[in-house]
Amino acid sequence: MAAEASAPYPVSYPRPGWAEQDAEEWWRAVCLAARKTLEISGADSAQIIGVGVDGQSWSAVPVDRLGRSLCPTPIWMDTRAADVCARLAREIGGERIFGVSGNPLSPSYSLPKILWMRENRPEVYEKTACFLQSNSFIVYRLTGALTQDLSQCYAFACFDMRKAAFDAEIAGEMGFDLSLIPEAVLSHQAVGKVTKEAAAQCGLAEGTPVAAGGLDAACATLGCGVVRAGQTQEQGGQASGMSICMEKYHADPRLILGCHVVPGQWLLQGGSVGGGSLKWLRDSLFPDLTFEEMSRMAETVPAGSDGLVFLPYMAGERSPVWDPAAKGAFFGLDFAKTRAHMARAVMEGVAFSLRHNLETAANAGAEVSVMNAVGGAANSLVWTQIKADVTGKPIEVPSSDTAGTLGAAMLAGVAAGVWGGFGEAAAKTVRITRRHQPDGKNRSVYDRQYRVYRELYEDTKGLGR
Repeated sequence: MAAEASAPYPVSYPRPGWAEQDAEEWWRAVCLAARKTLEISGADSAQIIGVGVDGQSWSAVPVDRLGRSLCPTPIWMDTRAADVCARLAREIGGERIFGVSGNPLSPSYSLPKILWMRENRPEVYEKTACFLQSNSFIVYRLTGALTQDLSQCYAFACFDMRKAAFDAEIAGEMGFDLSLIPEAVLSHQAVGKVTKEAAAQCGLAEGTPVAAGGLDAACATLGCGVVRAGQTQEQGGQASGMSICMEKYHADPRLILGCHVVPGQWLLQGGSVGGGSLKWLRDSLFPDLTFEEMSRMAETVPAGSDGLVFLPYMAGERSPVWDPAAKGAFFGLDFAKTRAHMARAVMEGVAFSLRHNLETAANAGAEVSVMNAVGGAANSLVWTQIKADVTGKPIEVPSSDTAGTLGAAMLAGVAAGVWGGFGEAAAKTVRITRRHQPDGKNRSVYDRQYRVYRELYEDTKGLGR
């Protein structure tokens, strides 16, 4: 890595179950961060030979014929389309939809959000020329090209995961107009060049090639060196989960199946909303502490947090329970519990959600031996060790904690011919900096706490609805 920079953008929650972002804020953040990166590196923009873009899943950015974003996009945490999903399940059948898409029908996905917009925001829907994903919106702003990459296509319940193509018949039954999304392309395909207007805004040189890019989790999977069947990425960011690389189609209704950004590979994924729980804890109760201080605090508490258990369902939950109404909770609070207990319990709760997904994958026939950890959580030695202890799996941590960005850059490099393929790209860029082996002394404690964790959801899932 030569340089890095970031820029913030907000999330709004205008109603219960809604979570929105303004795509124009994404673009402004990209321009600011790109300029800052060039400034920090001291590089001439003419030295940049390619650009890759990774982005969050399941957006539905409506743009008009002039390419303007028409309204905020519901993001991956948004569940407003639950009624749309219930109707589609009744009219078409959940099993039939799963048979085509290889995924359960979820209000978090892009297609239900688009249908919700048609029914509830007709004034927006009628002006929409195209719906874009997060990365394709940035690619459009850079190049003027309208794209939809393969790794984001699983967001549409009419995308046939076996054929890697849209099924026009079931799309018609759903009332979904396929002309509203661009033709699918490979993630490493060069789809355009930076325009004069974009260059003036973001600081990149006019004419720089841009690859289509892909899903953040898939790019992070590539960026941590997972390019072959059987390799696994463990993700610890605002969202958390895992991605198991497979060379053969295999779907399970409790998990998420998508195309890898590496052609010819699938990713069987477990996705939890709990990764941002530690940020919530800090912002709400620990505003005086940094994440590093919270990690050191968690180290002072024994495994199992002295019986305190946390359910990390802070915005519902995705796999494997698929319950948009699931709620977060602390169980086991008493006067002996401290902020340190709460910090460790949150880390353990997220680790339990990872174990739940891994066990579901194993039951479906996808066994994991070693995980490569990415995301901000991988910077915490205690959290990474907790995950190893809870799951019983060794964890390796690559040198870059910005694996998604690295994966996007690798897509650009392969597109530009810097590397002959993804195996070579991974071999020349990914370095393992540390390894965590499961500590067998903690196994019995975590097995007991995990049983409580699983029972807590089952015993409370019907309350408060």
